[in-house]
Amino acid sequence: MSLVAQQLDLPTLNQMFQSSDPSRIIEWSAAQFGDDMVMSSSFGADSAVLLDMVYRVKPGMRIIWVNTGYLFPETHAFMEQLRLRLNLNVWIYRTRNDPMTYLRQAGEENPAWRKNVDACCAANKNEPFERAMKELAPKAWLRGIRRDQAHTRSDRQFIEWSGRFNCHAISPLLNWTSREIHAYLKKYDLPRHPLWEKGYASIGCNPLSCTRPVGEGEDPRSGRWAGNDKIECGINIDKNSLDSANL
Repeated sequence: MSLVAQQLDLPTLNQMFQSSDPSRIIEWSAAQFGDDMVMSSSFGADSAVLLDMVYRVKPGMRIIWVNTGYLFPETHAFMEQLRLRLNLNVWIYRTRNDPMTYLRQAGEENPAWRKNVDACCAANKNEPFERAMKELAPKAWLRGIRRDQAHTRSDRQFIEWSGRFNCHAISPLLNWTSREIHAYLKKYDLPRHPLWEKGYASIGCNPLSCTRPVGEGEDPRSGRWAGNDKIECGINIDKNSLDSANL
């Protein structure tokens, strides 16, 4: 752990953040880390909320977006829509793989389905993000995870030390539920991802094995890697991409 990590009293900060508004957490983070902080965004269903909060507190922050080569066209359009509206400083990191070549070399005969979702995530999402974090070398990283999204996130803390990325990982929205997300979107008239209206509550890559619409009453995350015990793409887990392939 770095000297900076040792200097921060994480238990005290996390206790304080329990009753803090997400914007206050972002304000503290901006004051603490300044330009040495980045944000990641999938430009998914609820991404406009944290992007808008960051825009209001620290416009111009570097925002990492991973283009896996398999994103929905609507995701590309949504990114451009929000980039223009909020004047976002988006840094796009792409997979090193040609999408069709990867499928052929990985033995994935059906472009609409992945037999090995973990390997695809490791090669095409985790590797570009690890490369981004290594090149940008931030001291802090803002991310949009929430405790109500998955059991793997239920015990996460607002600010954690990431040994994987050698920085602090900060989750301002951790305590928020879908209700607060919806209220914020409505208050500031923010757009949702275009696929939201078609039943896509959690949006990743476009193979049906990775993202599908959810029915009424289904858990929003049930549309991700349906029929598989996979819950995370791996970015928000403190393991590198080689380990992520075994998650």
